[in-house]
Formats: sequence, structure tokens, C-alpha cells
Amino acid sequence: MSTAERTGQAPPAEAGGGAAGAPRRGLAARIVGRTGGGAAQALLVLVALFWLVPTLGLLVASLRSNEDNNAGGWWEVFTKPTQLTAESYSSLLDKGDFVDSFWNTVLITVPATVLVVVIASLAAYAFAWMEFPGRDWLFILVVALLVVPVQVALIPVAKLYGAIEFGGFQMFGSVTGVVLFHVAFGLPFAIFLLRNFFAAIPRDLLEAARMDGGSEWTIFRRVIFPLGGPAIASLGIFQFLWVWNDLLVALVFADTESQPMTKWLQSQMRQFTGNIDILAPGAFLSLIVPLIVFFAFQRYFVQGVLAGSVK
Repeated sequence: MSTAERTGQAPPAEAGGGAAGAPRRGLAARIVGRTGGGAAQALLVLVALFWLVPTLGLLVASLRSNEDNNAGGWWEVFTKPTQLTAESYSSLLDKGDFVDSFWNTVLITVPATVLVVVIASLAAYAFAWMEFPGRDWLFILVVALLVVPVQVALIPVAKLYGAIEFGGFQMFGSVTGVVLFHVAFGLPFAIFLLRNFFAAIPRDLLEAARMDGGSEWTIFRRVIFPLGGPAIASLGIFQFLWVWNDLLVALVFADTESQPMTKWLQSQMRQFTGNIDILAPGAFLSLIVPLIVFFAFQRYFVQGVLAGSVK
């Protein structure tokens, strides 16, 4: 018989006031534990739908005439579905300057994304696994460039572009100048991101490849690049979205012939009257391409975000 039973006293409570092996959970822990329930999931779905309301409104506004948009809100289409029409898109695509701005956006975004991904991948591999004099100091310099804002370089680079002219081609106001600016300012973050990812790859894999006679290029192409696919895809998405939606750099360095859609849409803003019949379909066309790119590569994006969380 225990001492508590002989004295008629109740046994002492466990630490924390709960049963053995089951410590009392705080309020925050109980709330987090219930987030996986059906009610919480329904709430998250409602929040997601709420965030999609502006996109839905933009789509509906782009499918209404300018008179209908000026007469009432876009939600009136649910009671008057006959207001839906594709005339705004038809008239917008008939504008040659808009079509040119769309292709200028493609010509700016695709090379800027590809160049950043390729150059940053090679540089990140060199910083992570190759020995050369001044490697660490050079990487510190790359990291330091992350804090340099884009606005600081606009005037110096504009002066530099204005001085570059050969064979009748002038860098300032050209698609090439905009692409190079995006590449220059996209590389520091890209190199920093990929270098940290590549450095987490086990050294044994690289040593085994070297023992098999693989060159640095072979190791990068057959070992680093496949394993770094999620991080590279994530970087490509970030760079694509940043360049596609850019307005500041286009306003400074692009002229009328090389302007992307963002600058073209900005030039269509009227001071005293609405211009929804042009801005709404143009903005939705500018929005839909990044959405397609994101959803097409979201699996790689999630893998890149979670890379390294589980070993």
C-alpha cells in the first residue's frame, strides 16, 4: 500500500495538472490543432474566393461596354447577363500599338528570365563548389548588391545608355537596354538564392562524379542542374513575374517603339474621363499570362520553397 493510500490522501497531480504523458495544451495550440477541420478549410476557401473578387471584377468589366461600366457596377451583370460582350477585346486587339507592346513585353521578359537563370546557375555553382582566389569576397560583394535599390541606378545607367551608340543603334530606348537592366538587377538575388541551394547538395555526389572523370561542366549538367530544378524553377517564376509586371524601368528606358504593355496601359489613362473599355481588357490580358505561367510551374515552385526543410 502506498503512502497516500495509508494516510487517506489523494495522489499528487502530475506536472502541468494533466494526465501522465498528456501535458495541458494552451489556447494557441488548441486553435492550431483545429485548423485542419472542415470548418477551417471552408473558411480558407471563402478567403481565397474573397481574394479572387478583384480579378473577377476586372474580367467582368472587360466584358462590358464602356456605357454599361459607367452606368453601374460590374456585379449588375449577374442580373443582366446580356451586357457581356467581347467588343472591347476585339477593338483592343485591332490596335497595332497594343499588339506591338504585347510582343515587346515578351521580347523583354523571356530573354531577361532566361539570361538570369542561366548566368545565375553557373555563377552559383562556382561560388558553392569551385575554389578560386577571392571567391568569398566576391560573393560578399554580390550579397551587398542586394541592398542597392533600383531607383539609385536609373540616372547613371540612363547616362551610360545614352553614350552607347554604334552603327545607328542606340542603347537608350531599346528593348536590349531594358533587358540588360533587368538582368543586371536580377542577378544578385538569383545568385544568392541558387548558391545557398546548391551548397546544400551532398558533397559525396560531386566527389563521386569527379572520381568517375566528370568535368565541372558535366557535374553541373548531370548532377547540379537536375537536383536544383525546383530552385531554378522558383527563380524563373520570380524573375518572370517581376519583369512582366515592371513599369518603372520601362518608363525610363523604353521609348514608344519598345514600350511593354505596362507602359502602354499607363499611357492610356485619361485625366477626367474613364477608359475602362481599354484598360480593363488590357489589364486582364496583362494579368492572365503571369497566372498561366505560375499555375503551369506551381509544382516546381512549391518544391523549391520546401527544399531543404526535410532531410
